[in-house]
Amino acid sequence: MGSSLLLFPYGGVRALPTKGKPVQRTESGHPVPAFKLKPPSLVVAVMVEPRKVVGGMAAVEEKTVYKDNWFGRLAIHHLSDSLQVTTGMGNKKKGYESLVEAASMVMRSYDAKRQQELVIQSLNKAFPGFILKMIKFLLPPSKFAREYFATFTTIFFSWLVGCCEVRESEVQGKMEKNVVYISKCRFLESTNCVGMCTNLCKIPSQRFIKDSLGMPVNMVPNFEDMSCEMIFGQHPPEDDPALKQPCYRTSCTAKQIHGVNCSS
Repeated sequence: MGSSLLLFPYGGVRALPTKGKPVQRTESGHPVPAFKLKPPSLVVAVMVEPRKVVGGMAAVEEKTVYKDNWFGRLAIHHLSDSLQVTTGMGNKKKGYESLVEAASMVMRSYDAKRQQELVIQSLNKAFPGFILKMIKFLLPPSKFAREYFATFTTIFFSWLVGCCEVRESEVQGKMEKNVVYISKCRFLESTNCVGMCTNLCKIPSQRFIKDSLGMPVNMVPNFEDMSCEMIFGQHPPEDDPALKQPCYRTSCTAKQIHGVNCSS
């Protein structure tokens, strides 16, 4: 009996039976010897990965796996602990999952404005005030300061946001390296929640950096590919399109696992 082969990039190779063919015979009526028969033809098909549906089902892509070094693990624990102490709500999870769980508990318990306030309080608790004041004094807004903040972020905060790099943008007619491009935000990927991105990361981070360090910054998330840009020296727009983005309907991890009532 012949067989057809289907090649699946995710499921390997499967053989499907086909209908049997009548025995081939010679002109004299005798069966044709097996070694003279032509091999059955093969039908090969390749299944491609479905495209991501924005606002609908989650992508088929596998979740990014991070291997945090000692500094990353220490920083994650410190920030997660600061958030838990500020809110008075602890959890027993470890590593980045503990940070996501702490943020999810804030999302479940408070409205958007209070969420933002608690994150800012946590950031003030996590970073010593005298260091923030010293940085603000030594680095007033300038090209050097904008480029310094961008470089500093890529070196010391990849544990929080994921892989990132410095890029250029035009500032007052000149090019500066004042943009941090995050190829796939770790926090957004972990929560898959637009509401948690805007209320527990984007808005409070913009306010904290502006008020504590004197540097305006505009965080521009891309909810299609989960990338993000941090543009130092640029004020967020008053009518910010990121704040109008509905959540992912069927793939919001924060809603499904943590019971968060997000922006959808």
